[in-house]
Amino acid sequence: MKTLVVRLDSFGDVLLAGPAVRAVAAHSSQVTMLCGPGGEPAARLLPGVDDVIVWAAPWEGFDAPAVDEADVYGLVRCLADAAFDTALILTSFHQSPLPAALLLRLAGVGRIGAESVDHPGRLLDVRHRRLPGRHEVQAALDTAAAMGFPPHPGDDGRLRVLPPPDTAALTGNGPYLVVHPGASAPARTWHPERCAEAVDLLTDAGHRVIVTGGPGERELTREVSGHTAVDLGGRTDHRTLAGVLCLADVVVSGNTGPAHLAAAVGTPVVSLFAPVVPADRWAPYGVPSILLGDQTAPCADSRARSCPVPGHPCLDEVTGQDVVRAVRKLLQEGG
Repeated sequence: MKTLVVRLDSFGDVLLAGPAVRAVAAHSSQVTMLCGPGGEPAARLLPGVDDVIVWAAPWEGFDAPAVDEADVYGLVRCLADAAFDTALILTSFHQSPLPAALLLRLAGVGRIGAESVDHPGRLLDVRHRRLPGRHEVQAALDTAAAMGFPPHPGDDGRLRVLPPPDTAALTGNGPYLVVHPGASAPARTWHPERCAEAVDLLTDAGHRVIVTGGPGERELTREVSGHTAVDLGGRTDHRTLAGVLCLADVVVSGNTGPAHLAAAVGTPVVSLFAPVVPADRWAPYGVPSILLGDQTAPCADSRARSCPVPGHPCLDEVTGQDVVRAVRKLLQEGG
């Protein structure tokens, strides 16, 4: 059976779909993932994925492309030529699977399932309803099971990626912590001065610290690293970042893709978690973690990209010492 798994949003969201993808792979001869450009690197890291189709959906993201008839029907023809037997559409709790389901119907996919609050008409063969209080990982597994794809009995349901490369040439020898100061939305970032303070305090406490960031975050990582940490800003791709995170003792990060990548390689996370989305759905999954940040702040559940509260109190009231204490606690629990 040829199965298509659809997850059209960000890198971290695609990582969270990983356990559901493995469940699909346990019952399929071939698994193809349809994802957006931002999710493509994560899809290529997931065990169980045989092929990846990349398409920028005009209903996804904050800088979505314009609706282009030729582009839409090009995707439909691509999917029709692939002749998928079944498709599982995975979405977050606030997203609708129905636009994607319509395109899959036009492509002749035989059986389509998804979680949907809205009545799907003829667009879905299996309409799953999310159980309350489920993490995004669990919700995706539930939807896969509703489609007839229960996990393999030996699968622990945790996040996982393909084995990362050796990154010792980047990190040097000896134990280290990783601090990842950036995030895709300003509302989810800790103030750089606070982050730099934490790096200095962690170094004073005897830790070797490595600061990571993407190509567009070099200025940020330079500021946060100061004169004490190793600055890897812009020096890793997603695979090498997985390697750097894999060998870290603890990762300090906001609610962003690298926090989920840390969980996927089994590394504990100190999560600077802004409550603009609920932690019970989006916190690091399946690894020891400590959440810092006021989860009852006025911005809670607002899904805001920029903090709507002056002073960004949910995160900026967290101190460097709070991070040091959280790191110490995770290290003690793991030791």
